[in-house]
Amino acid sequence: MALRTLDDVLRRRLTTQRVTAAPLPSATDAVRHLLCVQAQDAPLAAWSLGLRSRTRTYAGVLAEQDSGTFVRTHILRPTWHYVAAEDVRWLLELTSPKVESSMGARHRQLELDEPTIGRALDALGDLLAGGTALTRKEIGPELARRGLPGPGERVGHLLLLAELRALVCSGPMGGPRGVEHTYRLLDEVVPISRSPRPVDRDEALVWMTTRFFTGHGPARVEDLVRWAAVTKNEVRRAIDAAGDALQHVDIGDEQLWFGSATPPRTRDFGGAFLLPTFDEAILTFAGASHPRTPNHRRGSARLSPAEAGGGAALVAGRDVAAWKRTVTPRGLTLAVDLEPGESSAVKDRLRAAAERLAAFVGVPLVGLRWGAGDRRPAPPR
Repeated sequence: MALRTLDDVLRRRLTTQRVTAAPLPSATDAVRHLLCVQAQDAPLAAWSLGLRSRTRTYAGVLAEQDSGTFVRTHILRPTWHYVAAEDVRWLLELTSPKVESSMGARHRQLELDEPTIGRALDALGDLLAGGTALTRKEIGPELARRGLPGPGERVGHLLLLAELRALVCSGPMGGPRGVEHTYRLLDEVVPISRSPRPVDRDEALVWMTTRFFTGHGPARVEDLVRWAAVTKNEVRRAIDAAGDALQHVDIGDEQLWFGSATPPRTRDFGGAFLLPTFDEAILTFAGASHPRTPNHRRGSARLSPAEAGGGAALVAGRDVAAWKRTVTPRGLTLAVDLEPGESSAVKDRLRAAAERLAAFVGVPLVGLRWGAGDRRPAPPR
């Protein structure tokens, strides 16, 4: 498909990211294709992987993560992402110094100097040695017993630093109900033998830049700068070094880059997709987003990162509504803030998307509400 208009670009992005193209074989392949997948809302980040792969259940995604083929950790920015095992170390080496250098004020606020951080990370290494996996709630008191910062914001920040410094990453789900994030030593989850050879910074920049535009594009230089802790000049140098691996197109006054390989075929552009707020197809791009219906209940306001638990409902490339899901042992209820008068065909497609989400979670769809004030379950088909 030739890229001539913004609509062409938006359509290509959904195909490039495998939302509307043939699914990738596994959740790990989806992580690898996108390089990193933002994952602070872990259940919906897993849904983002389910949308793009043949791993069709949340349990299946967790099983792949538990196997160590990909991990959940703080990387690229001071927030959680999924990242493939073979990519975690070189990406941390490339981006963590800049992320951490921006935290000086936070360290002072939390009264964390480098000697305290060093002692805490040494203690954390001892606590987790031998394959031990602990939750944050379990780690805090153990650090406090050693005279180190215990439960509260300080231990949370220390764990973030431990991730940025390649000491720890995600372990299997834990806690009393088996649903809490745990930490394990990165070297025990992803042995160094599974990491690529060491690379210098310029080579790592080319790797990241090429894979970002190949997995996310067409995208702007500014989108990559926003996505990772790199500068515009670094990205432009990496683009030059990537050579024929990348191409660009000019749409209006925007220069957009993408991979040179032939993109996958679009299979389902007319369908409905429930994209989470933090999905890579939404949050990555600060510029133009998918066109909204004329009477969209959000007007022109972007989804806020505070709106976890839901996201944007796309139908045939249009943003038709915001959505939010509630999961209980009884089943899944989906609230779709759809504008009045939307067609029954659109509702049927959204119902199909809701059923797919419920199947991914592993519960029945027990309610579907149209409009913020509509508390009634949708009638059966």
